[in-house]
Amino acid sequence: MNVVGYIRVSTQGQARDGYSLKYQEEEIKAYCKEQGLNLIHIFRDEGISGAKLNEEALEIDRVGLQEMLAHLSSVQIDYVVVLNTSRLWRSDIVKVLIQRELKKYGCDIKSIEQPFYSIHKKDPNDFLVNGLMELSDQYQRLEIALKLTKGRNKKAKEGGYAGGRATFGYTKLKGEKELKIHNEHAEVVKRLFELKELHKKWSLSRLAEALNEEGYQTTQGKAFTKVQVKRILDRESFYQGIYTYGQIQANGKHEAII
Repeated sequence: MNVVGYIRVSTQGQARDGYSLKYQEEEIKAYCKEQGLNLIHIFRDEGISGAKLNEEALEIDRVGLQEMLAHLSSVQIDYVVVLNTSRLWRSDIVKVLIQRELKKYGCDIKSIEQPFYSIHKKDPNDFLVNGLMELSDQYQRLEIALKLTKGRNKKAKEGGYAGGRATFGYTKLKGEKELKIHNEHAEVVKRLFELKELHKKWSLSRLAEALNEEGYQTTQGKAFTKVQVKRILDRESFYQGIYTYGQIQANGKHEAII
């Protein structure tokens, strides 16, 4: 019987559960040997949340998982072996997407810690037990998210950077807690607001065109579009030194650009 393994850790998950990649791999190999299963390959994702999803495309944004599903489309595999189903998913929508793909290829799941689990099984008791385990995992994930949100809210109230991608015009170096001005991008921001003040009737497209004509480029080294121009203009208060996070607004610790 041909099987593949799948292992995953996220930063939070590894710290909480202690399920390192090495531990999961050793457990899967030992299980397959004991059960007489032909383990072809073990796919892995490191530092990836089990809830990570490209919501617009309804695709699960994990390289190792995508490689595994591609493998299933070309080779007949009977089971995917995991330590437990939380390695594959931590939210209901991701669960639905993965199970849909596995059923398409006639593949089931063998969970070492959930020996009766099957994506096809209809037994009410197994459904209840596995469902409760998955709900428990999801509850823990939401609990951690709530704690993180509280911490970010506290930091935002103090005007500190609460996380996420650095706003255009700023940069956040590894190990530093606050945003620093990116001189080259800050010049673009200043120039855009100057153009907006000088030409109040100009459209977003015309403003983008002006930036491009003057040789300015985006973070990716490409020409500006009206969408990127609007994104900068919408953050005017941030560039003035005001930090906003959700409903919280405070004097930011970052240096103002305009």
